[in-house]
Amino acid sequence: MSNPNILCVDIGGTLVKTATVNASGTLISDFITTQTPKPSTPEALVSLITDIVKTLPTFGRVSVGFPGVVGREHIKTAPNLGTQHWTGFDLENELGRAFGVPVRVLNDAIVYGLGVAKGPGRECVLTFGTGMGCALFCNGTAFFGLELGQHNANDETNYDQYIGHAAYLELGDEAWNERAKRVLAAVQALTNVDHLYIGGGNSRRITFALPPWASVVPPASGIAGGARLWRSEMDQWFRQSSNLVGERTESR
Repeated sequence: MSNPNILCVDIGGTLVKTATVNASGTLISDFITTQTPKPSTPEALVSLITDIVKTLPTFGRVSVGFPGVVGREHIKTAPNLGTQHWTGFDLENELGRAFGVPVRVLNDAIVYGLGVAKGPGRECVLTFGTGMGCALFCNGTAFFGLELGQHNANDETNYDQYIGHAAYLELGDEAWNERAKRVLAAVQALTNVDHLYIGGGNSRRITFALPPWASVVPPASGIAGGARLWRSEMDQWFRQSSNLVGERTESR
């Protein structure tokens, strides 16, 4: 590939973050952070991303972290963007057509975790943002996306509602931190992982002392996960067309 650089896009319910990295996952540009358009339709997101990249270094591939369940062929759910807009949408193909380069799309918590989970042993990545993302890893490579954000935290709310940004705004810092403490304990009891990493925009709001099996990682830590999407061991998770250039033949 003539241009080994990778455009990394993290789509969130509140913000879209973009940057260009080299093949090893090292940043070669600043992060660009933009408000997620409302309504968050596929057309609005694709248009936003194509505008943002005009100011970034050139790239030969694209990696996207998406906040929902991502199938091999299309998006399945998008709880914090609007599942009704996204179900069945082929984001990989649409961005490939727009940029004329190969594109890979995977759940955002998994992509984030690929940048921080190194092994050995079992690890979990939680992302505290608009909602809550969750991914499990074994020895830093095998992974499983767990849609824990859609699971009931209590009789009235799921984890997205219980610990997401709207809950923070409603509860305030102290009460939200008490919830965060309970969430970490519940996830550790559920998964029994060796280490739990906490990322996402609201991870910086944690004020309590973390147990030895948990740590907060800076948002930039997960950017290397976008580069890992293009390693050969990841090929099994994507359709063959993700290695091909879209209908447009020019590259950025």
